[in-house]
Amino acid sequence: SFGYAIIRITSPILFAALASVVAEKAGVTNIGLEGTMMFSSLFGVLFAYWTNNWLVGVIAAMLVGILIGLIIGIFALKLKTNIILAGTAINIAGSGGTIFFLYLFTGLRGNTASLTTPQMLTPKIDIPLIKDIPVIGSIFSGHSILTYVSFILVFVVWVLLYKTALGLRIRAVGENKNADSVGVSVLKTKYIAIMISGALAGLGGAYMSMYYSQSWNTGIVAGRGFIALAAQAIGQGEPVGAMLASILFGFASALGNKMEGLPGFSSYLV
Repeated sequence: SFGYAIIRITSPILFAALASVVAEKAGVTNIGLEGTMMFSSLFGVLFAYWTNNWLVGVIAAMLVGILIGLIIGIFALKLKTNIILAGTAINIAGSGGTIFFLYLFTGLRGNTASLTTPQMLTPKIDIPLIKDIPVIGSIFSGHSILTYVSFILVFVVWVLLYKTALGLRIRAVGENKNADSVGVSVLKTKYIAIMISGALAGLGGAYMSMYYSQSWNTGIVAGRGFIALAAQAIGQGEPVGAMLASILFGFASALGNKMEGLPGFSSYLV
């Protein structure tokens, strides 16, 4: 159960850490991950509720993430707002704006637990063969489909950054502001990078509300967007490094949860 918890807790941090990696490679600091995850987690649940389909909710969460990434891009790249302030504004809007939208669309004030149905939650997957292995099976099998997607995306993001023309442009723009002198559109590339970053953060938001918490509430993200920024930095801005750092945070959080349930340990000490 401890190993299972580590993977479960790691996944939302990993989504956001990969989002930060892509943005940083383009020289764009997406500090608005927290707010992006708040908005995407809410709208993921709402669209899943309206359609009674978890997949629609996940897609909606990604689209909301892309839209917020585009908004940050417009303010930072076109209107020349300091991108740290633009991201901070998204985070502030995420904490209050989500409550406003929740009440506007549903009349609810704090959470969406009363709306949740099984069809709104991402399905769990038992991996053939692995599920039957003692210990290993109970750790790695039976997770949400999004859990496996988060770890697969580590490889996908690495391929994107290092094996594709777009990845080369993203890295070129991040390393040299004058990349347009060799035919690379700096502005367009940065927009694409921050929108990809928003989509990845959107998946993290969908994970939180449609699997981890199984509903949306006001404290659902709980600083994971900021933890993801730290994971990206600890991982030196690389997909695999960000994954390892995310696992470290997941391990620490799972250990804290486990210790709090043991006799003799003060929750304050943990």
